Amino acid sequence: MRRNPRNRPVEVEDIVSEALTLAGGGRALLLQIAHPSVGRGVVEHSDFAERLMDRFDGTMLYLTATMFGSEAELAAMRRIVNRAHAPVRGENSADGSAYNAFDPELQLWVAATLYQTVMDLHRRVFGPLTPAQADRAYDELSRALSNLQLTHDRWPARRADFDAYWDGMVLALRVDDDVRAISRQILYPRRVPWWLRPTLPLVRLVTAGLLPDAVRRQFDLAWNEQRQRRFDRAIRWTAAVYPRLPLPLRHLPRERYRAKLRRAVRRARPAAAGDRAAMKPTAPR
Repeated sequence: MRRNPRNRPVEVEDIVSEALTLAGGGRALLLQIAHPSVGRGVVEHSDFAERLMDRFDGTMLYLTATMFGSEAELAAMRRIVNRAHAPVRGENSADGSAYNAFDPELQLWVAATLYQTVMDLHRRVFGPLTPAQADRAYDELSRALSNLQLTHDRWPARRADFDAYWDGMVLALRVDDDVRAISRQILYPRRVPWWLRPTLPLVRLVTAGLLPDAVRRQFDLAWNEQRQRRFDRAIRWTAAVYPRLPLPLRHLPRERYRAKLRRAVRRARPAAAGDRAAMKPTAPR
């Protein structure tokens, strides 16, 4: 495992293993639902207010499966994701366009928000990778995030192409009142563990600070010079302290999600067996 003197991870598996990635969860979710079709699917088919932590865990299990899962765990996650996505389809009332959770363009956007958020946080805290390291990270992480349903050929071919895709998508994001209401459920969740509640003001500050300015304005998130200074201080403090923490502590969430993934796979096996039994042809009577 190669690391620089600041203990910076330079391999993709190490980057994704960092507990730091959890800090970007809110930012990735808001960027996802700012896409009109993704947002409409969430508004009409999701229950963020009641199951925010479950949704967050689902995203982290997806990332864990793609990066660290066995073939059996990946197969189980595909079944879980397929069942969750099956009912998510309909028509966007704003422009009449159809949406479908299996649409590869929507899946690319969701995966792109995870990739870009992970790499943005890594850059802010550990500093930039070399161009060769960044190119390798893009190739490996985009392939990993294509392990469930999205195929790798849907991704922009090169990192520079991805940057152009990203900038264009950010300009095309649109947040309506319904999606803005969902964002409040994400930022001000009702059902979270008691020990997490004191951190929520900081989580909201970091989430807002990580968003592109135009998207932050669409979500009506208050921002001014004072909030910017607080955000900058939080990033500087994190960059000074976090890389010096013991690796087992920095990798603890990864290990917990790997354990959750194994439990999810065990729970999914009876359902998968039932699905196969239902599809098995029966003898004529």
